[in-house]
Amino acid sequence: MSSSKEIQLEELMPLIVEKLESGGTVTFTPNGTSMLPMLRDGEDVVVLSAPNGRLHLFDVPLYRRDNGQFVLHRVIDFCRDGSYVMCGDNQFQKERGIRDDQIIAVLTGFYRKGKMYRPYYLRYRAYVNFWYYTRAFRRAYRFGKRKTSRLFGTKKKESDAKE
Repeated sequence: MSSSKEIQLEELMPLIVEKLESGGTVTFTPNGTSMLPMLRDGEDVVVLSAPNGRLHLFDVPLYRRDNGQFVLHRVIDFCRDGSYVMCGDNQFQKERGIRDDQIIAVLTGFYRKGKMYRPYYLRYRAYVNFWYYTRAFRRAYRFGKRKTSRLFGTKKKESDAKE
């Protein structure tokens, strides 16, 4: 009989920091949908390393918000004060003011179905550029789709879905 215990990232943080400071990498399976379609909830495995200086545009750091929550989002801009603007690939709300002292690690690759993808791969860079530069169109599409479904009543009501 096998049992698996889900461990919170907070519990592992001292080990993660120790591993990163010694030049190692950390791998784990992230949860959530904010980085779809790049990272699939509970399926893909990320590889993280200690950041090497300042982050660059489109880097994907693991950082800790001021409220203690751990987040893996993409750098999409920089603030005048030197902080970062982050956003998940599947989100449109920008998070401003992320400081260097909040950055724990940066994504150096990820595994999907056993295959490794690295940020310097041409296919990965094409995905990032396409996803970033079509952001406004995707947002308009999502907004239009939501408004159309409400206007024409194509969205099922919660009470109908339960029956």
